[in-house]
Amino acid sequence: MTVTQMPDSQGATGAASTAMPYDMHGLAPGALVVVAMSGGVDSSVTAAVLKEEGFDVVGVTLQLYDHGAAVERKGACCAGQDIHDAKRVAARLEIPHYVLDFESRFRDDVIEDFADSYVAGETPVPCIQCNRTVKFRDLFAVARDLGAAALATGHYVRRLPAPDGPALFRAVDSARDQSYFLFGTTRAQLDFLRFPLGGLTKPETRRLAERFELPVAAKPDSQDICFVPDGNYADLVAKLRPGAIEPGEIVHQDGRVLGQHDGIIHFTIGQRRGLGVGGQDGDASRPLYVLRLEPETRRVIVGPKSALGRMRLLATGLNWLGEGTSPPPGMPASVRIRSAAEPAPARLFPAGEGAVEARFETPRFGVAPGQAAVFYDGSRVLGGGWIAAGDG
Repeated sequence: MTVTQMPDSQGATGAASTAMPYDMHGLAPGALVVVAMSGGVDSSVTAAVLKEEGFDVVGVTLQLYDHGAAVERKGACCAGQDIHDAKRVAARLEIPHYVLDFESRFRDDVIEDFADSYVAGETPVPCIQCNRTVKFRDLFAVARDLGAAALATGHYVRRLPAPDGPALFRAVDSARDQSYFLFGTTRAQLDFLRFPLGGLTKPETRRLAERFELPVAAKPDSQDICFVPDGNYADLVAKLRPGAIEPGEIVHQDGRVLGQHDGIIHFTIGQRRGLGVGGQDGDASRPLYVLRLEPETRRVIVGPKSALGRMRLLATGLNWLGEGTSPPPGMPASVRIRSAAEPAPARLFPAGEGAVEARFETPRFGVAPGQAAVFYDGSRVLGGGWIAAGDG
């Protein structure tokens, strides 16, 4: 197997950046690698390229939820059709393939947590919870039981050598980068994980799928909330927590009651559309935004966009992947507050055990409890935590 030189993208770390094709550092051809196969094009190409590179590949697909209603829905993930597609790909590649029933674990660790977060006025990110639990915890155990040298996934993120051990980096294709969803990956997990597609663009992956003549080459990408068959998460939450969904008031930040709502689960911080109360003082050209949610009083607080700006946020449940065990006071970093947002300059300060305060250079809009705050040094992922609060 040849060795290629990867571009230096390690920010201030300056670590050496040589890499085997498909970022398979530290593994020689012939090593047993378990590939998490979702039935989509990315994980299917991952299995295909690793087999071509000479690895002993075993595919594993997880049944994560009651997929009956989602079998025919395009863009679903881990549904009945996806399991069928993963089987077809494994047969095409002539690799062993196993389907594991993780439905109860997924419900307990992801779906129930999702519902509780919305009822608490938070905006959860179920993909992060899924990666942290059933995928990078439970599937790890399965891969090790099979005697694998590594677990590979189709995520667009890179694992590269750094002076302090394997480190996590943003993908080469910034439009496909999934590092935000993997901030909870631990150092021990990084030792075992591989991300073969991190150095590719999505079009390159599609072309590989066509070259390998994979039956999923033209399959649409999966949606984030895979366990909501009709895309209506509010209906799911209402079904799981029927007694917790109660009407309340929409209140301007100055105390005026502007209207009523059917449940805070229908709102998220920064939301502008669908409030049903018009603009400021009835002027539709001056829209109102959701500033905060108060689950205890069932109130949705709204105001002008300027009131959304936050200069600081508190993140708890810290998973630190930088040097040491936590950031030193005043450490410069870039902070991403939503998956689709670009990282913004900030400084990090320890704020108690497992907590970090990020202080921004300019106000950030849409800081929402329940979302993740992910910290970067250049393209290196320093870690992250769950947004607990933000203030001006």
